[in-house]
Amino acid sequence: MNKARKTLLEQLFADHGQAVVRFVTRIVRNSEDAEDIAQHAYLRLQRLSSEKELDNPRAYLYQIANNLAVDQLRRGKLHMEYVSQQLPAEGETVDESHAHHQSPERVLAARQQLQSIHDAMDSLPVKCRQAFLLHRVRGFSYTEIAQEMNVSVSSVEKYILQALKICRRKVEPDR
Repeated sequence: MNKARKTLLEQLFADHGQAVVRFVTRIVRNSEDAEDIAQHAYLRLQRLSSEKELDNPRAYLYQIANNLAVDQLRRGKLHMEYVSQQLPAEGETVDESHAHHQSPERVLAARQQLQSIHDAMDSLPVKCRQAFLLHRVRGFSYTEIAQEMNVSVSSVEKYILQALKICRRKVEPDR
């Protein structure tokens, strides 16, 4: 990394380090997770800035931090939904067929599938991931996403379609 890039990242960290952590804390509601996410955001910005010149590094930093925070919330939500589906309802007895669902093989398969989903989300291009998460996690309409991302509704449709195709290929490789 050249000296100018290093100085830019160091300056961003000096100027916005704690602000980014506070920003992420408001999203994930956990300061320790927020610090980890902020650190990952700086690392991603470093990789991104080495590939191309950034118009507004601060905006990219906050967008990356937001995306990482939303990803973490989504992962937690997916995990909790899966766990709640696998556990018996209150007052329900665990019968033999339900015990079969809790086998180590089933748990391992579920963990592997969840990891596939995480990997698929991590592999998405930034704009595809952003559009997809705004739609699926935050419930934004295509029009709202277009306004948020400053792109056309048609672009949003393409981003989400691309995200779905990539995720399907990664999660169901035999398809």
